[in-house]
Amino acid sequence: MPIKFSVRIPVNYIACNGGPNLTTGSSNAINIAVLSTVKATWRHTLTSDATDVIDASHKGPVIAYMKIVGDATTDVGYGEPNLSSLHLQTKHIRVPDSSRPPTLASQMSQQIPIPSCIASGQYLLRAELIALHAADSSDGAKYYMECAQINVVAGSGTNSPATVLLPGAYSATDREILDNIYQMSAKYTIPDPAPFTC
Repeated sequence: MPIKFSVRIPVNYIACNGGPNLTTGSSNAINIAVLSTVKATWRHTLTSDATDVIDASHKGPVIAYMKIVGDATTDVGYGEPNLSSLHLQTKHIRVPDSSRPPTLASQMSQQIPIPSCIASGQYLLRAELIALHAADSSDGAKYYMECAQINVVAGSGTNSPATVLLPGAYSATDREILDNIYQMSAKYTIPDPAPFTC
């Protein structure tokens, strides 16, 4: 289920969702080896099965972040002392008109690679789709995000990437968030810094 800036109380829900869209937590963190991939799928509702994915009209950037945490099973995704998240990826498939924003590949899913040069340990892996099909008016963008609890195995820890704040990486009035994707005069730009690579 989406959240919008106008109805998100508090704004911290942008990190891992929450409020009326609250999902059941898990007592486990999934072991994920570096250089493997995690598949994120955007479904129609919280109760949808794998065949009931979000409608293809929901065009927009697909973004992944990782936040290193002490305990992925209890961390809420925001708050001190570690408020920042590693901007991991913005891989996507573009619509035929390259001036418009990307949309998801078939089955509304995205493969997210886990980089080898980050430290081993527990992380929240945040996958987000910012749907812009109604973003030509204030608070029209819809944010679909959730966080997976993972334990990264065999990371080298040789790189300490830059981070961004969540909330804070983008705002409801940014051009990449508030725009008519069907009448763009310029190429669409992902509303984030460049993705991290080793």
